[in-house]
Amino acid sequence: MSFPWAKEYTPTNPVMRFFDEKLPLPRLVYNAVGAGYPVPRNLSYFWNFGVLAGFFLVAQIVTGVVLAMHYAANAQVAFATTEHIMRDVNWGWLMRYAHANGASFFFIVVYLHIFRGFYYSSYKAPREMIWLLGVVIFLLMMATAFMGYVLPWGQMSFWGAKVITGLFGAIPVVGEPIQIWLLGGFAPDNAALNRFFSLHFLLPFVIAGVVILHIWALHIPGSSNPTGVEVKSESDTLPFHPYYTAKDGFGLGVALILFFALVFFLPNYLGHPDNYIEANPLSTPAHIVPEWYFWPFYAILRAFTADFFFIPAKLMGVLAMFSAILLWFFLPWLDKSPVRSGHYRPLFRKFFWFGLIPAMAVLFYCGGAPAEEPFVMLSQIATAYYFLHFLVILPIVSQIEKPEPLPYSITEAVLGSDKKAVLGENATPAV
Repeated sequence: MSFPWAKEYTPTNPVMRFFDEKLPLPRLVYNAVGAGYPVPRNLSYFWNFGVLAGFFLVAQIVTGVVLAMHYAANAQVAFATTEHIMRDVNWGWLMRYAHANGASFFFIVVYLHIFRGFYYSSYKAPREMIWLLGVVIFLLMMATAFMGYVLPWGQMSFWGAKVITGLFGAIPVVGEPIQIWLLGGFAPDNAALNRFFSLHFLLPFVIAGVVILHIWALHIPGSSNPTGVEVKSESDTLPFHPYYTAKDGFGLGVALILFFALVFFLPNYLGHPDNYIEANPLSTPAHIVPEWYFWPFYAILRAFTADFFFIPAKLMGVLAMFSAILLWFFLPWLDKSPVRSGHYRPLFRKFFWFGLIPAMAVLFYCGGAPAEEPFVMLSQIATAYYFLHFLVILPIVSQIEKPEPLPYSITEAVLGSDKKAVLGENATPAV
């Protein structure tokens, strides 16, 4: 993205001039997060979550590298080394709790980031690639988190790995060989723990690479905004620094207060007590559940309880669980409304707040509940609505609804008027 009014990087210090000529890294930073990057002036705090997600990714990598120095990926000693980190390593308890709760906070901010994208239709042209890369990041996060949950080698780690890898066994003909290949045997053991640890260490760096592509793709069309109206003039924008660095800094401060309150006072609140019991293949927990951020998709998996003709219920559950995320890839083409922001789409807004959000809340709750009534029935209703919302309701609503009048420009939306628009000076948008 290049606006005519974007400030050029002009170093005055001789050292910085030298670096700018030989390796223009300061220029890159300046144009990415500095005054060289003008952004819409009306961004709300909902646009903070991308920065927060980036921060927690870095925190996860740093704490993860430290933990990896003391962890042994061996089924005989994995649980013991986890306890060794907690009890004997200097600040090991802090590293582990920060890593475990950091994963939860990473998912919290990413879920809020995604739902902001749903409401403001951030997936629409010209930002389709930003959205697609974001969905790829989410899938990589889920894979990384699942493998990380296995590493402490507690009861829930072992049986969670057993259940989740067992899903591949539902695939006809090739399912069981794939499951054995993934685990390196017939059940989670040393081979599985080794490969899960290796991939868990590797994938965060892959995520970081896709995040760079995500940000790169963002800088081509520029940030969206709550109105969904594109930038038309300099008055519609502000330099990213200092205005949004200050705003993001405040948001980060609030997030860190909540994060450290959880780490210091409720470190095990989002975990499962069974994971403090060493893995025992001969003792099945009464209630096997994944971590909380998998609950909605786990609820979708369990919603299928009866075979459909020749298709087993387990296979339908597996297909539905993966499809629940994969259909996000098609949102840019399912939603055909010319208006982006949910603020100006009254019918879309009703289905979002009174349809999608309650359905997701039910799925979150039912995913962590026992596989019994009424939770199974509630999961089935919420799953049905989830798919209907994206595949049927959203395309129909985007075709039939009458949007509310849009402001002419971002300036008009913020100030109530745009003098240049009145004078006809904003007739064509800037490139």
